Amino acid sequence: MPETNQVIRIAVDAMGGDYGSGEIVKGAVLAAKENNDVDIALVGSRDIIESELARYNSHLPISCIEADGRVTEGEHPAFTIRRKPNVSVAVAAKLVKAGEAKAMISGGPTGATAASAILSLGLIPGIERPAVGGVFETLAPNTVIMDCGVNVDCKPHHFLAFAIMGSVYARRLLNIDNPAVALLSTGAEEGKGSQLVRESYALLRDSGLNFIGNIEGNDILSGRANVIVCDGFIGNVILKFYESMGYYAGEWLKKRLKGFPRVGPARKLFTTFTSLTRVIEGESIGSGLLWGVNGVVFVMHGGSKAPQIARTIAKAKEAVKADLVTSIKSELAGVIPK
Repeated sequence: MPETNQVIRIAVDAMGGDYGSGEIVKGAVLAAKENNDVDIALVGSRDIIESELARYNSHLPISCIEADGRVTEGEHPAFTIRRKPNVSVAVAAKLVKAGEAKAMISGGPTGATAASAILSLGLIPGIERPAVGGVFETLAPNTVIMDCGVNVDCKPHHFLAFAIMGSVYARRLLNIDNPAVALLSTGAEEGKGSQLVRESYALLRDSGLNFIGNIEGNDILSGRANVIVCDGFIGNVILKFYESMGYYAGEWLKKRLKGFPRVGPARKLFTTFTSLTRVIEGESIGSGLLWGVNGVVFVMHGGSKAPQIARTIAKAKEAVKADLVTSIKSELAGVIPK
C-alpha cells in the first residue's frame, strides 16, 4: 500500500559530490525545512557532517550515520564496493536493505551507486541491468530518455527493458496513459541505424508497447515520443548537451547585447531570454531514479548544489509514498521474458 502520512527516512551519501559535504548538508537542511514528512540520514564522516550541521538549526530531523571513506572517480565501482564495503554509498544502500531507510541518494560516481544498490538490494525480477531515466523538464516535460548513463554496451533485450521501464515512468510519474515509445536512430525508416537499433526495432514492434518506430535527433524535443530509448553513452551525451544550453545561450546573449541600452523591446527580449536560459541551466544539475533495482535509489549529478539536492530528496520521498517499486514489479510481470 502507498505510504501517505508516514515520515519517510532517506539515506543521503554525504561524501558523494563535486562540492563536498558542506553543499550536501546544506541541501539536506533545505529539504528538512521544506518537507515535514522526511527524516534524513546523512552517511559519511561523522566529524565532517556534524561540523557542517552545526551551522544550522539543530532541531531538524537530520542524523548522521558513520561511514569509512568514499568512492572516487576512476575507481572500479564493483571492485571498490566489495573491497571497501563501508564507504558512504555502500552504507547508504545497506540502510535501505535493512529497512532503516526507505530510499537512498548519491551524487558520487554513477557506477558505484549502481553497484552498491545491486549488491545490497538486488534487481527486480526480469531486469538484467538498471537504467537511469531523465526528463527534459522545460522544453519537453512529457519526454523521458532511457538510459542516461548507466549502460554503455547494450543488447536488444536491454532496450526492451528500457522501453518498458520508461513506459512505467511516463504512466506513473508523468501521468501519460499510453506513452509513445521510440528508438533514437539516424533515420526514421525501420532499416536505419546501428545493428543494435535495427535488431531492437523488431522486439519493440512486437512488445505490445505503443511503439511508434524510430525518431531522429531533431525530434527529441518535439514531444512525438514520450519514451526515447538509447544506450547510456548516447543518452548521457544528449542530456549533458541539453544541460549546457542554458549557460551558453545566456553567455551568447550577454555578448550580443553588451553595450545596448536595455529599454523597450530590447529589455523585454533580454528578460524573457534570460529567464528561459536560467530555467534550462537549472536543469543542468538534476537527478534520476535508478530504475530496475529493488528499492528507491536516486542518482544525482556530481555537480548538484543545495536546491537540486533538496529537490532530489523530495522526489525520493514521493517515489516511496507512491510505492513505485511495487508498481514497476506489477507492470513488468509477464512482459519481459524470463
